[in-house]
Amino acid sequence: MDALQSYAATNAIEVSNLRKSFKDHEVLHGIDLTVKRGTIVALLGPNGAGKTTTIRILSTLLPPDGGQVRVNGYDVVKQANEVRASIGLTGQFAAVDQYLTGEENLLMLGRLYRLSRADAKRRTRELLEQFDLVDAARRPVKTYSGGMKRRLDLAMSLIAAPPIIFLDEPTTGLDPRSRLSMWALIKDLANNGATILLTTQYMEEADQLADWIMVIDEGCIIAEGDANSLKARVGADHIDVTISQRSNFALAQQAVDGHQLQAIVEQRVLTIAASDGATSLRHILQRLDEAQVEVESVTMRRPTLDDVFLFLTDNGSRKNGGER
Repeated sequence: MDALQSYAATNAIEVSNLRKSFKDHEVLHGIDLTVKRGTIVALLGPNGAGKTTTIRILSTLLPPDGGQVRVNGYDVVKQANEVRASIGLTGQFAAVDQYLTGEENLLMLGRLYRLSRADAKRRTRELLEQFDLVDAARRPVKTYSGGMKRRLDLAMSLIAAPPIIFLDEPTTGLDPRSRLSMWALIKDLANNGATILLTTQYMEEADQLADWIMVIDEGCIIAEGDANSLKARVGADHIDVTISQRSNFALAQQAVDGHQLQAIVEQRVLTIAASDGATSLRHILQRLDEAQVEVESVTMRRPTLDDVFLFLTDNGSRKNGGER
């Protein structure tokens, strides 16, 4: 096995120096990304960051202007047919025929993939069961709820059992219950060996699903890592301690002196930054108890991916010398 074959065996997607422009507007500025087989990777970024453009190039719907892109070991330009045979794609909007039934949509796509009639029927039955659409299988899709349409759309992208799946904002517009249902389906696909690259603007979605997160802004990958490592870049845990009216607030401040501290006197709240939240919390409460300071309430806040998103995509701070 040569080096290229070995790399493709490990990585489902390899992108190097990907560039794309529309007229005079450069959308992607030399993106590099790698997706290992059997993982879920989230491409996270604001509107217009280049997420959908990246997915469209990876799925051969758009040609790149420069760089190298390989999906399942195939070049997306020179071996587009092989790439298409290796992938499933679910776009931002459900690409289903509203007037056909769910069953007819799946059968039609199976035949378009050149499955035999028997195989198309078998895959249709399997997918209707997997996506909990059996009861609605023979109803026109126009009668489906938004969540049902998204499930059918995802099922259609899997008709040929592709090893690599692209999901472009798969839960946009879904209610919380439908979103949780879609998350469970995506996790199940990954547990069964699929490689998934998804785009999303929902921080919680990336946190819940992704093994690896890439943050894209203005056509550049500006950060990547797992959820915990990205959160750690934002800052420490924060502990909010509310001091009882019966205790001396100045004495409470003195008791926890030495910690990175912010005092909100009017609300009688001490906010302490702590790199090791649980350990610091025990130490702080012990110090306050020794000083005979009565604590009314305690909360500990950890950075979220919302904090990461706002921190990393703050264009003003990056342009003034922050991370790019």
